[in-house]
Parts: sequence; C-alpha cells; structure tokens
Amino acid sequence: MVLISTQKLTFQEYLNYEGESGVCYELYRGQIIEMPTPTAIHIKIIEFLVYQFRCFFAAHNLPLVAVVTTAVRTEENSSRVPDVMICTQSLWEQVCAKPGSAILDFEEKPLLVIEVTSQNWRDDYIRKRAEYDLIDIPEYWIVDPNQPKIRVCSRPENEGSYSQQEFLPGQQVQSVQFAEFILSVNQVLSPPLVEDLIREEQAQRQQLEQQVERLSQRLRQMGVDIDTEV
Repeated sequence: MVLISTQKLTFQEYLNYEGESGVCYELYRGQIIEMPTPTAIHIKIIEFLVYQFRCFFAAHNLPLVAVVTTAVRTEENSSRVPDVMICTQSLWEQVCAKPGSAILDFEEKPLLVIEVTSQNWRDDYIRKRAEYDLIDIPEYWIVDPNQPKIRVCSRPENEGSYSQQEFLPGQQVQSVQFAEFILSVNQVLSPPLVEDLIREEQAQRQQLEQQVERLSQRLRQMGVDIDTEV
C-alpha cells in the first residue's frame, strides 16, 4: 500500500482521478492509495475463485456475476477495491451503463466481497472488515495463503455485526449465502490453473458425448429407432 499524496480528495474527485495506467487505486478517508502489484499466487487464487463462482452461478441458473477490479464506496470519502465481488446481474449492468470507473455507491450493495491478503494484510483483517461491515455487505471472505486459512465473516440474517468462521487446510470452506458453494481450502490456497480446469471439463464433455454416441449406435443395432419421438 503506497500513499500517493498528502492532498485529500473527495469521493467525486476520486471518480475522476487519473493515475498511472494499469495501476489500481483505493481511496481511504480522502487519501489516494496505490494498490501493490499482486503476486502470482494472488492472481491464481482470484482467477480460481472467479471461475468457480461463475460455474456455480451458471449451473444453478442464478442471476449473479463474479467480477474483479470493481470498487465499493465504504465511507463518505473512502472506496475499496476487493479482489472479487459478487453482485446481481442487474446491478452489474447498471454499473456498466454509467460513465467512468466501475464503482458501486452506497445504494449499490454487493452480496459478497473477497480479499486475498498481501503486504497490506492488516487492512484486510481490520480496516476493510470494519468498512464492509459498516455498509452491510452480507458476506466477506479473507483468503490468507500465508497463515494459511480462509476467514468468512457474515451476520446472521443481516443483523448485528460480523461474526466469523475460520477454515483451515484439510477442511472445506462454505459460503453462508450459497450453502451449496463448497470448496476445498487446500485447492483455494494452492489452486490449479483455470485453463487446466477448462481442459478437464472439455475432455469430460467429449467423453460423455462419445458414450452417448456409442449407446445410440448400440440401440440402432438392436433395432431401436431412437430418432422417433414417443
């Protein structure tokens, strides 16, 4: 985390802030903060989680999206950029329709945010937790490959302050809002390449198609007309 300037900005000024190309910036109580360049494992974890959430939403026909590099306004002059954000498709389309940076304002609430810890891990555990709690984000994950563990913060029925659960290697982490979304902690902290997962899915789909074709051929040999509607 690098403080860019001692000069403070308002949230509206932050919306129009033009920094260095390719660099992500947060706003903390008026101060512009340059986000550190992520490590390779940081990027792998984010890509894996986004892929898993997207597959889950598609499989369960849920109108939700998993996005990255999208900011959330947390205080009057504060805006955070979680590593992964889950929100409704309608909200995301609303954000996409607005000019300028992809930033959710107070009335635009994500369902879940995820931070993967890096050099500024204290912010993830303390400051950002407090800010996300303050604006009533229902669920907040802290993925910490260095501890190693995953902390899931949530509030029962969206009441009161965050309570938390910790999931360690050898266990499975489960979303509070999406009870069927369950991942191996080991796999999250040391994830495979998404490209490998896609290749595996394609191979399984091809194998299934071949099995169906062999079964169809067998039925035709037996004199069963599988092309005739019943």
